[in-house]
Amino acid sequence: MNLFSRLQERAQAGQRVRAALIGAGKFGSMFLAQVPTIPGLEVTAIADLDPDRARLACRTVGWDEERIRGTRFVASGIEAASLDGVDVVIEATGSPEAGIRHALAAFAAKRHVVMVNVEADVLAGPVLARYAREAGVVYSMAYGDQPALIAEMVDWARAAGFTIAAAGKGTKYLPLYHAVTPDDVWTHYGLTPEAAKAAGMNPQMFNSFLDGTKSAIEMAAVANACELYVPEDGLSFPPCGVDDLAHVLRSRDVGGQLARDGMVEVVSSLERDGRPVFRDLRWGVYVVLKAPNDYAAACFRQYGLPTDSTGRYAAMYKLFHLIGLELSISVLNAALRGEPTGATRAWRGDAVAVAKRDLEPGTLLDGEGGYTVYGRLMPAARSLSMRALPIGLAHGVRLARPVAAGAVVTKSDLGALPAGEAARLRAELEATEEFVHPTSSSAI
Repeated sequence: MNLFSRLQERAQAGQRVRAALIGAGKFGSMFLAQVPTIPGLEVTAIADLDPDRARLACRTVGWDEERIRGTRFVASGIEAASLDGVDVVIEATGSPEAGIRHALAAFAAKRHVVMVNVEADVLAGPVLARYAREAGVVYSMAYGDQPALIAEMVDWARAAGFTIAAAGKGTKYLPLYHAVTPDDVWTHYGLTPEAAKAAGMNPQMFNSFLDGTKSAIEMAAVANACELYVPEDGLSFPPCGVDDLAHVLRSRDVGGQLARDGMVEVVSSLERDGRPVFRDLRWGVYVVLKAPNDYAAACFRQYGLPTDSTGRYAAMYKLFHLIGLELSISVLNAALRGEPTGATRAWRGDAVAVAKRDLEPGTLLDGEGGYTVYGRLMPAARSLSMRALPIGLAHGVRLARPVAAGAVVTKSDLGALPAGEAARLRAELEATEEFVHPTSSSAI
């Protein structure tokens, strides 16, 4: 609660917090829009494949020409991560391969890393977190994005003495969305392809939110950061409004829909017939608490918390998240407190590739949000045992065997295994027993 005062003290001492941003897309632009109104924080470098596009992004969000001239623009994220005059590196490219390369460069330069790139974190987060510890720097989730906000709520609940029954977010979901491709994504957003293109909206990226991939990735990140359990058969996306969270998201042995306490789950803002859910949580996050005793349960009722029929489960939620507009919280926590706003602690959940349609041998997989596969959440131990292909490596590789629609793609289905730093770190993750078989009593 004293983050801003700490920033002011540092600014008064002439020691501004200096950040380098890699990737000046939507998330990065939202962060850049806030920087001029945060005294004591500056962006000294911005990396983008097109530096002129990054300069345009700065002008679009309101930066004046003096601030733009005082910022270094480069095309290389590795260069930005290694520059002098940088305290915190923000990785916001969305590419697992690029994200891992940039994080490794930042660790080598002893820079803190805020990983907006959830795809990279879910692919090899435990290894990245270990490298950060060895370098003596912070490796953090990005505040404003839903995983970090969920991790904050889980931490608050545990620190207050509650058991976590469930934690997660809301989204717009119907089962048919798993098969949606970039060609028909805009009809589900109420847009024409022309309007989306004029707004600079990437159909594959937006499709990853619709087809369930992004939910799988984000809930894997939450499970790994908070040491929560993952549904054996993937997310079920139960339709649920905020008033029913405590009733639906509790264990089956007390009438809920979850296998046990301590699980991640995503709730849908649509009923299965397409009708909107009453008081939905489409843009928000939640945590369902379990009272440790009768007295706490009585307090739930006395202070108006929405509870289940037993009175022992109660929900807390946040209806909205501000994405990149809140990212400075992570940057400042890393630089001023040496703390992450959520970070991978174990390997409990994985996001694996599932065929959107019958795929023939020779099919070139096109990754997250594409035409061939979508991401499904799966327990990490199960993913490892079946040699499932993580969604983060399901791009630019060809199938050697047919894969039926709805089936998990495995490494045995590929003609050749993926190459690169991302694949190397993933192999390290899979080969390290302490990552593969995590245990924690705090998750129960």
